[in-house]
Amino acid sequence: MSGSPNLPTQWLLDSPEPWTRYRTLVDLLGCPESSTEVLAARAAMLDHPRVQSLVAGLDGWPEGPIKRHNDASHAIHKLAVLADFGFRAGDPGIDTVTGAILGRQSPEGAFQSLLNIAQAFGGSGEDQWIWILCDAPVLLYALLSMGFGGEPRVQRAVEHLVGLVEQNGWRCRGAPEIGKFHGPGRRSDPCPIANLLALKAISQVESLLDSPAAHLGAEMILGHWQNQGERKFYMFGIGTDFRKLKYPFIWYDILHVVAVLSRFPWLKTDPRLLEMTAMIADKAGEQGLFTPESVYKAWCDWDFGQKRTPSSWITFLAHHTLILSRS
Repeated sequence: MSGSPNLPTQWLLDSPEPWTRYRTLVDLLGCPESSTEVLAARAAMLDHPRVQSLVAGLDGWPEGPIKRHNDASHAIHKLAVLADFGFRAGDPGIDTVTGAILGRQSPEGAFQSLLNIAQAFGGSGEDQWIWILCDAPVLLYALLSMGFGGEPRVQRAVEHLVGLVEQNGWRCRGAPEIGKFHGPGRRSDPCPIANLLALKAISQVESLLDSPAAHLGAEMILGHWQNQGERKFYMFGIGTDFRKLKYPFIWYDILHVVAVLSRFPWLKTDPRLLEMTAMIADKAGEQGLFTPESVYKAWCDWDFGQKRTPSSWITFLAHHTLILSRS
């Protein structure tokens, strides 16, 4: 594995973006949430106009139906970003949107999204409150990350998600209402993004970190990396685009994958994960700074939404991931 780049602590603490300062203090420096510096950074984050705009974008959840699962502008991804920043129950706007999500639980146990699957892809072409494994784990991750893990409905959703895993990981699954619809692949194949999102959700549950479901899902993704030249699953390959640093964590790419897998302690010595970690480390520029290599246009106003200069948030994420992968 390549040597780890120097941690640019002061550069991160000098960031004009309070979410970067907040997470740096807590996750990289180990400062308690009660410390004066952390409280100040967190308060600045909650008051920041850009963050408040994200929260406002959750009013009237969910705005509109999901038509593409990698639609970076959709409210589901705004919610996930707020979870990544460290929003929690009781923060402005959070109880309203999480209440709406908790109120839409399927009979099976998954939380529902408003989806519109085109007829050309086997859907009804109409807006439906249903669940599919491209979306339900994102909602579950946000709820768990924000502190709703003790809620019985959330626990039921966790049990449902764990119960869906197969011997080759999580497959393309959804609510009975979607009928024969499934993604562009064989029904018996695992779906890489479903596995990544499912692992992301269960990584928030300490009792599941070493569970059979976690092992099956992680092996699916690591096996995909190991055999990357052989085949794609549901059109997900491991090529140039996969290797680019990108945020928000919406799709199947290297920083998202390693950020999730590094949360499972038993994976830290896996040579396949170490290969991906080394690839990320090698992307560091001067002073250990990281620059986005691919962006979502919907997030062009954020420092991770441009490719010209180092991003403080991408730099934080990369270093946090590298630290987790070796600690």
